[in-house]
Amino acid sequence: MRDWQRIFVSIASPTSTRNGAGFFPCQGLYYSPTNDIPRTALIAAHYNVDFSEHYLGKYMAERGYGFLGWNTRFRGNEAFFLLEHALIDIGAGVKWLKEEAGVERVVILGNSGGGSLMAAYQSQSQGVTMKPTPGLDLPDAIYDLIETDLYISLCAHLGRPEVLTSWFDPSITDETDPLSVDPELNMYESKNGPPYSNEFISRYRQAQVMRNHRITDWCHSEFNRLQATGLSDRAFNLYRTWADLRLMDGNIDPSNREVGKCYIGDPRVANFNPRGIGLTNTLRTWLSMWSLKDSHCRGTPHLQRITQPALVIQSDSDNGVFPSDARAIFDALGSEKKKLEMVGGDHYLQAPETARHRVANLIAEWLSSV
Repeated sequence: MRDWQRIFVSIASPTSTRNGAGFFPCQGLYYSPTNDIPRTALIAAHYNVDFSEHYLGKYMAERGYGFLGWNTRFRGNEAFFLLEHALIDIGAGVKWLKEEAGVERVVILGNSGGGSLMAAYQSQSQGVTMKPTPGLDLPDAIYDLIETDLYISLCAHLGRPEVLTSWFDPSITDETDPLSVDPELNMYESKNGPPYSNEFISRYRQAQVMRNHRITDWCHSEFNRLQATGLSDRAFNLYRTWADLRLMDGNIDPSNREVGKCYIGDPRVANFNPRGIGLTNTLRTWLSMWSLKDSHCRGTPHLQRITQPALVIQSDSDNGVFPSDARAIFDALGSEKKKLEMVGGDHYLQAPETARHRVANLIAEWLSSV
């Protein structure tokens, strides 16, 4: 393995300049082999999670590759997310790799929730098809995104609206009351399971979709009401967003995961506490990121436009991304040259100890072959 180094990168975006407090909207850490300019580098970003110290950074640098763990202006700021500006910020990172780091080949890495975000970047860099967030215009800079060369999906959710909807608790009867429960849709009601019947699963999944649609319809109605008074947006809270049936029933989408566990422990405790995704939104953020009807953060339309060689990697003990998710990503990719690899490990590849080494080797081997 090679020695490696990392540097802090902090730059402006075409649609956002340096903040009055001093920080730039786009920040990250660039990992590279010591005293070397790699020909190929990966870039990874997330909707809101800080990816600057991404766990793969040093592993890829040790293997001779560059790795830019990149943050957009929305790091830690999910409630105000707008896709068009996030893509422009990712574009600033790609441009930095090309013009400042001297990289010839840029690889998109879509990891965890960032999978559909990075797929959206690659898709829109090939020609803009997305529509602006309601009440806004698409910035000119969205048409200047630099196309990248390869796509890797690593333990990735299919899309932001898809993952939230599959995690939604449809038994909530009042969106303002986190304790309201319809027992006919309660996954913890003993008569319902687990194990869950096919009839209950179908009814539950349909109710999850309907909950997403109800919130979207309310957002449009509320947006129109606010505009009539001269206001442009408002915030609202969501509750109970950690209720995927697969967490409690290992017969659904079987894998080696530990049943009865989510990323932060007991799914029931997580669901009834303010610990899930999508808990705070503005109307525009919901429509931009979470809505099944309106969001351009759904993965499939973007994946279908990716024709570059692609690698899909999924860990077999993941408690939040499941085998069917990886298969859906693989099937949706428009690439003729694509590969799906199932590997041992949890979502973050923290266990077993060799998981991150093995995945880094897998990526390095694939990069050297394409």
